[in-house]
Amino acid sequence: MDTAHHLTPDQAADPAAIALTGVSRSFPAAEGGALEVLRDIDLEVPPHSILAILGASGCGKSTLLNIISGLLTPDRGEVRFGGVRQRDFADWRSIGYLFQDDRLLPWRTAVRNVEFALEAGRMPRPERHTRATDALRLVGLDGFAEAFPYQLSGGMRSRVALARSLVTEPRVLLMDEPFSRLDAQTRSLMHDEVLRIHRLKHMTIVFVTHDVEEAVVLADTVVVLAPRPGRVREIVDIDLARPRDPTLPEAARYVQRLRALI
Repeated sequence: MDTAHHLTPDQAADPAAIALTGVSRSFPAAEGGALEVLRDIDLEVPPHSILAILGASGCGKSTLLNIISGLLTPDRGEVRFGGVRQRDFADWRSIGYLFQDDRLLPWRTAVRNVEFALEAGRMPRPERHTRATDALRLVGLDGFAEAFPYQLSGGMRSRVALARSLVTEPRVLLMDEPFSRLDAQTRSLMHDEVLRIHRLKHMTIVFVTHDVEEAVVLADTVVVLAPRPGRVREIVDIDLARPRDPTLPEAARYVQRLRALI
């Protein structure tokens, strides 16, 4: 009989914080039959690294992220966290998810929105409040704890959503194009924020994007998916020091290479 596992320090030090082997997924097609979205995805994500999943619209990027998160199950293949099979994995609070929409509850203040991520457990409310306040401070919003979503700018709402993803102190953070709706300047500020928090918390980050410049600015490694059914077309390591300016020649070469692969 299989037993549930938690991610131990030894497992967290495994060469692959996340490993996918032969992951495939199809969905029922409107005209009958099956629509193959992903086929035979093999992928390893080293601990504490930042990995981008890049590809054209409809290539299965979000589906792949949802399989990693456990929101979807693969038809074939396997996902492991630190060597533990996903079906045996129990420590789901160690995995945070930042969605494309901020999904803030309009009737809750910023701090109460962040607290929401802790309410499924038995944590006392004063502790939830303290941890939520600390998370808002981490993302630079300690002065806006009592503000409602309608009182916040788009960038500030994204920071609240990021704080909610971080309040459980995850070791893995998954992000599904969370900054795609922001203007260029605010998006750049959020990139800086993610990199700052990554340096502080040493998380493993996997994010989906269709923005080549965003992938080059943030990622250690970029996985390029081929059009549907999504397959790994190429894995590109971004060997550049941070901070990165995608307009400079060294980064621009990566941008050009990745665009040619999409």
